[in-house]
Amino acid sequence: QVELVESGGGLVQAGGSLKLSCAASRRGNSWYATAWFRQAPGNEREFVAVVSWSGDNTVYADSVKGRFTIARDSSKNMVYLQMDNLKPEDTAVYYCAVRTTYSGSKVYVDGMRDWGKGTLVTVSA
Repeated sequence: QVELVESGGGLVQAGGSLKLSCAASRRGNSWYATAWFRQAPGNEREFVAVVSWSGDNTVYADSVKGRFTIARDSSKNMVYLQMDNLKPEDTAVYYCAVRTTYSGSKVYVDGMRDWGKGTLVTVSA
């Protein structure tokens, strides 16, 4: 099992940027596909973006495409989510999660193995 810790959340005005980080507890993060999900109050947890173990393949939800960028630094066991042009509807708790297999497409909550505890992102209008 991999322990994941998210950081970088906070309060930002609409149009602003934040960069979230996901740190893995042990080497091996590079062997997993890592994804970001988010959950707004009253809503189900939804997919945001995923990056393959090699970092070469990324997939984004339509709602964030062109605004968010996912990237990994395997040497540091880190995965990042750069969020630009933030909107109030991006307000949510953001979670990173990993899975051991990956086909190169969108991933789902049920398919992820390990989860972090989340970091809160609040975007004011």
